[in-house]
Amino acid sequence: MHRCLGFFLLLFCGTLQMGSGLSCYKCADYTGQCENVQECTSEDSCISLSDKGGKTIRQCIRYTYCSNSRLSQLFPDISNFNYRCCNSNLCNSGNAVATATPALALALAASVLSVWWSWI
Repeated sequence: MHRCLGFFLLLFCGTLQMGSGLSCYKCADYTGQCENVQECTSEDSCISLSDKGGKTIRQCIRYTYCSNSRLSQLFPDISNFNYRCCNSNLCNSGNAVATATPALALALAASVLSVWWSWI
C-alpha cells in the first residue's frame, strides 16, 4: 500500500514541475523548418510568429506578451503577422497544435490521486 502511495506522490510531484524547463524551437527564417532548440529561462511559453511575407520566428516568450499590441512592440519590423503561443515542450513547431498546460496535468494527477485515495 505504501509503495502505491509513493508512486502516486512521485507522479503528482512530477506533474507540478512540468512547467519548469520549457523547451522551444528558436529560429527566424522563411523555410518553416526549425531544428534549433532553446531552453527557456524566465519565459513560460513558446511562440510561432509568421509575417505575411513568409518569415517565421520561433522562440521562448512570456505568455503575458502574447497579444497583438505587445508583439507589435517586441517585433516593430513586422507590421502584419499571425502568431500562436503555447506552453508545452517544442509546441511551436510548424505543425504542432499542442495546448497542454501544467494546470491541466495537475488537475489530472489530482483526480487520479483522489480516486486512488478513495480505494484505500
